[in-house]
Amino acid sequence: MTTLSAHLNISPQFYDIDPMNVVWHGHYVRYFEDVRSILLDKIGHNYIEMIASGFAWPVVDMRLKYVKPLKLHQKSRVIATLIEFKNRLKIDYQIIDLETNNILTKASTIQVAVDMTTQEMCFETPPVFQKAVQNYLKRVPS
Repeated sequence: MTTLSAHLNISPQFYDIDPMNVVWHGHYVRYFEDVRSILLDKIGHNYIEMIASGFAWPVVDMRLKYVKPLKLHQKSRVIATLIEFKNRLKIDYQIIDLETNNILTKASTIQVAVDMTTQEMCFETPPVFQKAVQNYLKRVPS
């Protein structure tokens, strides 16, 4: 399968920093959401399209490993890679320092489709999302 990834360059600002002079741990979740949104835009099936299709996609699992601290104005890249999409969405993330190329953070999220009418969790990704991913992969050279 062709790798489906997106990235976002960041440079943490003063309001991201905690009293220990590093990025507060909760802001990492925002960075992952921002890059996940870019990834879903590439597929053409972001949250507006998900809602229109009748499915919500809650995050049911998130794992983070803080390897090295992210600091004020540290130029970094947040990368999201779609790992799995047939039964659930599994997205892996990395934050990489752009000067040293060191990995600062590793993470993953799992989202499942929930039928908005019945509030039932789906054990298979709805065909509309699978088709969006497959259409994207057809357009991108492997």
